[in-house]
Amino acid sequence: MSLTISCGFNGALDSHEHAAIADQLGFKRAFFYDTPAIAADVWIQLARAAERTSRIMLGPGVMVPSLRHPMVTANAIATLSSIAGQDRVIVAVGAGFTGRITMGQRPMKWQMVEEYLQALQALLRGEEVMWEGALMKMMHHDAWAPPRPIKIPFLVAAEGPKGIAAAKKYADGVIKVDGVLDDFDWNATIMSGTVLDDGEPLTTDHALRAGGPMAAVAMHMLLEFQDPTTLPNGVAWKAAYDAIPAERRHMAIHDGHAAIVNEVDRNFLTPEVLGLYGNAMDRVGWKEKLAEYEERGVTELIFQPVDDVPRELDAFMNMVMS
Repeated sequence: MSLTISCGFNGALDSHEHAAIADQLGFKRAFFYDTPAIAADVWIQLARAAERTSRIMLGPGVMVPSLRHPMVTANAIATLSSIAGQDRVIVAVGAGFTGRITMGQRPMKWQMVEEYLQALQALLRGEEVMWEGALMKMMHHDAWAPPRPIKIPFLVAAEGPKGIAAAKKYADGVIKVDGVLDDFDWNATIMSGTVLDDGEPLTTDHALRAGGPMAAVAMHMLLEFQDPTTLPNGVAWKAAYDAIPAERRHMAIHDGHAAIVNEVDRNFLTPEVLGLYGNAMDRVGWKEKLAEYEERGVTELIFQPVDDVPRELDAFMNMVMS
């Protein structure tokens, strides 16, 4: 298998400890989600992870530009690089799905993402940048930040022609959920789920806790952007969310996003739905899934464990190595 195996964390308070476990197990990179409304601060957790690891690459995945001034992000990248070393830092950037929707906002326009990336990367090179009508640069002396240029790889969560254009200009590759773009040699795909024990059915509490969050995310994507009524029990599931006042519906939908199964979704995450969207599979099923991804052109698989994270990391890497 030529797939690079990495991991992603939803930013729990102990995710830095999980990164240390992933480091020991041999995962290539660890991405931390940038969702302030539901997760611990991404840069603080990355710094804590850097102090507990020695090999694994670390970075936000994906960072949402509208959440921070580009100088703040440049400074965060520089500080993380001073702890981990530039060779262990990576940054993935996107227009913001959960990072913005949990706060009632739609994803950013790609033009704004491009402008941010241009400014951020220029700052890391040590250049002067015009932002909000004023010139700025990283003015740090040696004791306050690593010398510029700070050279790290970038990925972009490219969606649509404008997202692809931004990735071609400013990224070394792309990061997506279950997708591949032919124009890029570095295609990273994020997925969650669980490696079931031999003979374990989809009806177990473990299958729901560890596979349910991924299935719920797939359902939420349909609810936000497509037609969720095509799902098993989709009409009743959509009606359950429609009954929540519109001004707070986004908070209900994304409660526990990619981490736990919330009370609304729990009623509709049947074994059938888990089988369709939860990536709750035994070793054989996972092996087939990874082979399919590799054939489609995925070069890096980012596995996001939930529930008993140490168990899930260990089970996934054991499956890969078996």
